Amino acid sequence: MFDKKYVSVILPLPLRRVFTYSVPAFLAERVRVGMRAVVPFGAKKLYTSIVQIVHTQAPVADYAVKDIVGLLDDKPIVRHPQLQFWQWIAQYYCAAIGEVYQAAVPSGLKLQSETQITVNADFEADTALSEREYKILDVLADQKPKSINELAKYTDIKNVMPTVTKLLNVGAIYVSENIFEKFKEKKEKFVKINDELLANNNLERIFTELNRYPKQLDLLMKMIDFSKCLTKRPLEISKKELLFKSHSSEAILRSLSAKNIFEIYEKKIGRLDLSAVSTTPMSPLNDFQQRAYNDICSQFVEKQVVLLSGVTSSGKTEIYIHLIKKCIEQGNQALLLVPEIALTTQLTSRLKSIFGNRTGVYHSKFSDAERVEVWNHLINDQTYDLIIGVRSSVFLPFRKLGLVIVDEEHELSYKQFDPAPRYNARNVAIVLAGMHGAKTLLGTATPAIESYRNAKTGKFGLVEINERFGQIQMPEIQIVDTKEAYRKKEMRGFFSEMLLEKMSAALHNGMQIILFQNRRGYAPYMQCSACGFVVHCKNCDVSLTIHRHTNSLTCHYCGYTENITSVCPACHTQGEMSAKGFGTEKIEDEIGKIFPQARVARMDMDTTRSRKNYESLIHDFENHKIDILVGTQMVSKGLDFENVSLVGVLNADNLLNFPDFRAAERAFQMLVQVSGRAGRRKTRGTVIIQTSEPQNPVIMQIMNNDYQNMFATQIAERRTFCYPPFVRLIQVSVRHKDENKTKQAADCLSEIMRQSFGDRVLGPNNPVIARIKNLYIKQILLKIEIAASAEKAKQLVTEQITATLNMQDFRSVSITMDIDPM
Repeated sequence: MFDKKYVSVILPLPLRRVFTYSVPAFLAERVRVGMRAVVPFGAKKLYTSIVQIVHTQAPVADYAVKDIVGLLDDKPIVRHPQLQFWQWIAQYYCAAIGEVYQAAVPSGLKLQSETQITVNADFEADTALSEREYKILDVLADQKPKSINELAKYTDIKNVMPTVTKLLNVGAIYVSENIFEKFKEKKEKFVKINDELLANNNLERIFTELNRYPKQLDLLMKMIDFSKCLTKRPLEISKKELLFKSHSSEAILRSLSAKNIFEIYEKKIGRLDLSAVSTTPMSPLNDFQQRAYNDICSQFVEKQVVLLSGVTSSGKTEIYIHLIKKCIEQGNQALLLVPEIALTTQLTSRLKSIFGNRTGVYHSKFSDAERVEVWNHLINDQTYDLIIGVRSSVFLPFRKLGLVIVDEEHELSYKQFDPAPRYNARNVAIVLAGMHGAKTLLGTATPAIESYRNAKTGKFGLVEINERFGQIQMPEIQIVDTKEAYRKKEMRGFFSEMLLEKMSAALHNGMQIILFQNRRGYAPYMQCSACGFVVHCKNCDVSLTIHRHTNSLTCHYCGYTENITSVCPACHTQGEMSAKGFGTEKIEDEIGKIFPQARVARMDMDTTRSRKNYESLIHDFENHKIDILVGTQMVSKGLDFENVSLVGVLNADNLLNFPDFRAAERAFQMLVQVSGRAGRRKTRGTVIIQTSEPQNPVIMQIMNNDYQNMFATQIAERRTFCYPPFVRLIQVSVRHKDENKTKQAADCLSEIMRQSFGDRVLGPNNPVIARIKNLYIKQILLKIEIAASAEKAKQLVTEQITATLNMQDFRSVSITMDIDPM
C-alpha cells in the first residue's frame, strides 16, 4: 500500500503562497518536481501550475484539497536551480512567487484560463456513475467539446470542477495536451518524387506520359533539379519553395500528386534558424586585450564577480568571445546579457560566425512560440551552448551555467519596472551565476557607481582598459553653447552652424553620422500661441506628443491618441496651434531638407516595433545604405559601426536637469556611450554636444573623458546626502483613481512607517508624472543603512502595507514596493 501523494504547486497568479493538491493514483508514478500540473482553482478555471514539491504529508489547509487534473509533461520543464532562483527573487524583491512564475515562463507554456473537454469514446465504467456525472457526459456527447463555463451553463451545475476531476480520473473524459497549451509545433508541407518511380527507373515512362501535359512535365523537371533526387545527396524541398522557384501553380502540383508522381507530406519544423553556419576562428587578442583576459581569469580564481571597465572601442567583445570559448570548452554554458534588442542583432551574427548554430537568442521581439522553442531546446539539452539575450534570459532553464557576462552593465534597461517582480537583471544575474557555481563578468565603458565602488572596495575584481583598439584616439569632443549660438544667430532651427559644417564635411568624405536626441516623436507638445493652452492626455498628467507620421497626438504612457487639430480646444482660435520642441521624427524631417542627397533613417521605438525592423535598420547602416542615423538612446548602447566619423548630441540639457540623484551619472554614461560610436576603426571621430550649460561639471567631465572625477564627485554627494551605495532604498508607490484617497492612504502609510523608521522615511511626494492611466500616484522613499537588516525592514514594510490595505477606507487602493529603485 503506497502513501497518497500530494504536490505543492506555484500558480501563475499574484499569490505569495503555494497551494497543495492531491495526486490521483494513475498520475502518482509520473509526477515530478518541475512538471506542469493542470489544477482547478476557483469554481470554473483551470491553470497550468508548476510542481514545487512532491510529498506524502496530508495538508492541514484552509481550503478543500482537490486533485490535480493532469500532467502536461513526461519530464520537468523547470529545473531545481530555477525554482530556488524564483524563490530568491520573490523574497528579495518582495514579489509573489506566482508573479515570478508569470515573468519567467513563456506564455505558450501556460494554460489558457478556459479549456475544452472531450468524452472518451472507449470508456467503460467499472462502477455506477452519479446522476451529475451522467449529465455531464450526456452534454459532452450531444455537443461539441465544451469549456468549463459552458458545462456549468448547459448542466445547471454551479460547481462542476469536482465532478469533472472525478471523470478525468476514471478516464471518462480527457483534455488533450494541445488544447491545454497555447504553443503548437510548427509544421510545413514538403514534396518529393514517389520513391517507387525513382527505385524502378520509371521516370522515362513518366516523361513520355507527360508530353501531353507540358506544365506538369516542366514542374517535374524542375523538381528533379531543385531536389537533386538523382544524386547521392538529395535535398528536401518544401511545397512553398517548390511553387515559388518553379513559378508553377497549386493545381499542377495536385495533378502530379493525384497521379502518384509526387508525394506531399507534412513535417515538424522549428521556428528558429538552426541551419549549419560556416564558422571562422577567433581573432587573436592584442597585447592589452590579452593582459585584460589574463587578469580576468586570474581574478576569477578568488572573485565570483569581475568588473571589466574598458573605454569605448577597446575591444571588450573580443575578450568576451575568448572567455565564452574557454567556458564552452570546459563543458559549460554561457549567458551574454545585453540591454537592448538592437545589440543582439549585431552580436548574434558576430558570435554565430565563431560558435555556429550552438548560439541562441532570446528576447521580447521573438514570437511567443519562438521563445518556447528556445526554452524547449535548453530543457532538452539540445543545441545551445551560448545564449545572447535581454533581461528575461536570466529565467531560462540552463543545465550547467559556467559564465554570465553582463554587457553595458550600467544600463537602466536591465531594471524591470512593471509588472512585478521589479528585478534588476544585472544583480539577479550575479545571484543566478552563484547558484550554478558560475562566474560573472560585468562589462562597460562607464560603470555604475555601485559596481565601481564594489570593485574598488574589493567585493568585485577589477580590470581596466584605457586605450582603444588599433591605437585609434578617443573622439574629439566639441561643445556648442546654444544660448550664445542663438544670440549670435548661429543656429539653423535646432542645428548649430558648427554641427552642420561638420556634417557636410563628413558626408563629402563618404562617412556616416549619428544624431542623438533622447525624445521620440515629432515634437513633445502642441501649444496655442493665442492663449498658451497645451494639449494634455485625458488619462495622464503629461502633454501629448506630436507624431507627424500618423498625424496624431499620442500619450507615451497610456497610448491615448487624438487627431492633430488647427483649432485651439480652449479659446477656439483658428490656426494658432503649433509644435514646440523637437523629437527624432522632426530631426529626420529637417535634416532631410538640409541635406537632400543624404540617405536619412530613424531608430526609435516607433521605427523598431518588430525584430525585422531592428535587423533591417542595423544591416542597412552597417552596409552604408544609410548616411545619417537619427536616434534615441537606442543608438548609444554598444553598437559598432566602422564608418561613423561624427556624432551630434542635439540637446544635452534634458539629460542634465532631470530631478533624480542619479541624473549626473546617467547623463555622463549616456553621453560618453553615444560619443563612443564615433571613430571606432579608421580615423579619430568627432562629437558635437549642444547645450546651454557648457560649464556644467558633467559636460567638463565628458570633454575630458574623466570617469574618475565623475565617480569621486558623485560618491561624495551620495555619502553626504545618504544615497546608494551608502544606503539601500525601498520605494513604495500608492495608486488610486481618486486623488484625495491616494493622498490619504499615502499619508496614513507614511505615518505608520515613521513609527518604525523615523526620519529614514521621506514623503509622500508626487513623482515627476503624478497621474498615469487615470491613477493618481504618491511615492514614499525609505532609506535603510547598509549595516541594518534589509530583510527585516522589507518584512516590516510588507506588514505595514498589508495593515493599510486592510483598513476599510483603503481596500481599493493599490500599493506596490520597489526594492533598489532605479
